[in-house]
Amino acid sequence: MFDWLFRYANPARFMGLSGALLPWLWSAALLTLATALYLGFSAPPDYQQGRTVLILFIHVPAAIMATNVYACMVVASLFSLINRHILADVAARTAAPLGAIFTLLALITGSLWGKPMWGTWWVWDGRLTSTLVQFFLYLGYIALWNAIEDETRAARICAVLALVGAVNIPIIKFSVDWWATLHQGESIMSGNLAGPFLVPFLVMMLFYMLLFVCLWLTRIRTLILERRLRSLMGAA
Repeated sequence: MFDWLFRYANPARFMGLSGALLPWLWSAALLTLATALYLGFSAPPDYQQGRTVLILFIHVPAAIMATNVYACMVVASLFSLINRHILADVAARTAAPLGAIFTLLALITGSLWGKPMWGTWWVWDGRLTSTLVQFFLYLGYIALWNAIEDETRAARICAVLALVGAVNIPIIKFSVDWWATLHQGESIMSGNLAGPFLVPFLVMMLFYMLLFVCLWLTRIRTLILERRLRSLMGAA
């Protein structure tokens, strides 16, 4: 089932495939961004939120990606611990800073959106608090990687941390259902998001995903090259 995945565990094969894909992925990301911006700014003001609704197109995709990137880290960590996938620890390590940035962006834009909507920058409700915990998990993961010199040992310990932190993913997802909160519930799959806002949101969501893939592949390639350079310098 995962034969295709292990086929590209070889760094040389990965470098060849990613190098061929990246120009196309970056082009698709830029085209998608231009389309999302056009559709977003063309959307009418919301009857309640006015032009403040534009924060939707930045905040919600960032919040979704913040959790999805952590899920990618969890999967990569599983492959690292169980299957000893050669690039799994690299994939998890390089995803963490990107996830931290998405989470920070979600927290900042959420505060900017919350002030005019809720009358406050921050509330300690389930969704906001669990998202803040996720941000600290990302920071802790990054700090732990940098604190351990032995990369093999660092990969193993950080993989365990990532798996332990996975318990926070369902808390983020279902917090608005489990506890009373100011944060609104899910509105995309339920059909509560009006058409003029749904289309630009979906296009912006696609941009966020393409951006993550582009940056993730680029960071993995960079780390592979750094390891090759250290290996050559050590051999010399």
